[in-house]
Amino acid sequence: MRLRVRKAAHLLERTGLALAGAACGTFVGAHVGTSFAALTTVGFLLGMIGLGAIGFYLGIDIPPLPFHDAEEESRARGKVDAAEFLSAFGTFLATLAAFVSVTAVVLRLNLHSVSSWLILIGWLAGVTMQITAGAIARLRRSHTH
Repeated sequence: MRLRVRKAAHLLERTGLALAGAACGTFVGAHVGTSFAALTTVGFLLGMIGLGAIGFYLGIDIPPLPFHDAEEESRARGKVDAAEFLSAFGTFLATLAAFVSVTAVVLRLNLHSVSSWLILIGWLAGVTMQITAGAIARLRRSHTH
């Protein structure tokens, strides 16, 4: 029973993260769509929402690396965990892009088109990093089990 409750809680947490990503994608899509008429389509908006949901679902809750003995730990010192770095930096980029988009929409700012392109590029880079981080972590986990 306890295991089922833990799994249900984890699923709810991950679903909440996916919804947060979808909301961020909605705002980025809405802002970018108002800046570029060619991107004012349902397909573009749904794509942004989907990427956000997938990125935040996979890329925020990265399983940690397994513990190693002291010898392995000393060899690993100084190395960067790619999944952890991509997750952190991707989440930062994606949420920064969403924050700027929300601010622009709410305050009705008329940003320069270069700013809108940077927001779109930052968003896409961020969610791509999150998805990659999630894939790396899950592949790593499947090889250790």
